[in-house]
Amino acid sequence: MAKLAGALILEAPKAPQRKRKSVVIGYKTARGTMFQGTIEAFLQSPRSAEYAGKVQLIFTSPPFPLNRKKAYGNKQGEEFSTWLADLAPNLKKLLTPTGSIVMEMGNAWEPGRPVMSVLALESLLQFLKKGELQLAQQFICYNPARLPSPAQWVNVDRIRLKDAYTHVWWMAATDRPYADNRQVLTPYSKSMLHLLKTGKYNSGKRPSEHHIGKTSFLTKNKGAIPANVLTITNTGTGDVYQKYCRENGIKPHPARMPVALPEFFIKLLTKGDDLVMDPFAGSNTTGAVAQQLKRKWISVEAKDEYIESSKSRFVMRKVDTNDKQRTVSNSPQSWNGK
Repeated sequence: MAKLAGALILEAPKAPQRKRKSVVIGYKTARGTMFQGTIEAFLQSPRSAEYAGKVQLIFTSPPFPLNRKKAYGNKQGEEFSTWLADLAPNLKKLLTPTGSIVMEMGNAWEPGRPVMSVLALESLLQFLKKGELQLAQQFICYNPARLPSPAQWVNVDRIRLKDAYTHVWWMAATDRPYADNRQVLTPYSKSMLHLLKTGKYNSGKRPSEHHIGKTSFLTKNKGAIPANVLTITNTGTGDVYQKYCRENGIKPHPARMPVALPEFFIKLLTKGDDLVMDPFAGSNTTGAVAQQLKRKWISVEAKDEYIESSKSRFVMRKVDTNDKQRTVSNSPQSWNGK
């Protein structure tokens, strides 16, 4: 059994010379498997049948439908929309009866014009329709630290505002997929803590015609229900992932997912030991978060270098704190960063 030094990886076989459409195991951990190959090849392989009806959550961020090519191999225009929609029926077959698909997708702009493209929304709508899925809820993921873009229209001509959010769509084959918002409660605000302490607030009818009861807000629920606008900052250049890439001469994935994003939806939409899948794994943030949360996982990624770099997310490492060394596990709080 091959083993990465100091790592949680149980099996890391050398990638064999494989045919273009084959799917092989990149590596395994105690809870998951990274498959090397395209998602199209995976869905057409016997391996896909093994997982049919077993996946509780498919969480992913496909290559964005940008109007220019990126290193991670994004498709463009209508080609992207058709390609993504054609995956929906077979991805749906992998879900349990109460399973969900959550997909993050960024915005795109028309080339050379200060005009936003509707391609991302059209692609999501086509995916819904082709997969015969329901839209359980739409989310916005806001990154306040995102650099101003598109640079020409925001920084140079100063005629647009910076694009700082992505769309996140929660989809399912049923109206009532499994979910529990008690698993993602946020701390109460100071004003809410004061209200709970004093038991005083203005009850009665509101201008909106809602009626607020005298005891409606007095139950302590261990936290507040979060809104569907998620504020997640994705910064940092010195994290373990990038350090691993530098030390091993590996080109890092250029569009890594912030850890807090899959963490939120894995907590919301799965229970312990459920199976989580990412069909466009990149640097496998989803698999690493699933493992940390004690879920099973499978990930699919085509590029060798991204698979190799993703091993860093399962490495136990030492850091210096007050001149003392301590071992840090792959906890979400320790990561930055698909």
